[in-house]
Amino acid sequence: MHDFIVFLFAIAAGITASGLIANIYRLAADEPKTRFGTAIYYIVMVVAGPAVLAGNSTKSFRKKQCSKTAYAVALAICGYWCFSVGLFVLSLYLALRAV
Repeated sequence: MHDFIVFLFAIAAGITASGLIANIYRLAADEPKTRFGTAIYYIVMVVAGPAVLAGNSTKSFRKKQCSKTAYAVALAICGYWCFSVGLFVLSLYLALRAV
């Protein structure tokens, strides 16, 4: 049971970090125009990607531009991606707490 709770907590930490980073980036930056701006965009999207993917796939699903299967696959990818980001966040927290 403990492992399942840690699993859910990692997903929650991942989606939280993803949403925070995505919204901060949207507020702070415009569309990248230089190579450096594009590189920063891709680095940010490593963490912010799940929130962006979930938002874009939900818009497409509501407009009937994608099937239920494609939407489910996009959300499954978001879940796994959030889990990965969440594990990184939790590992970073534990490393900083040990210092």
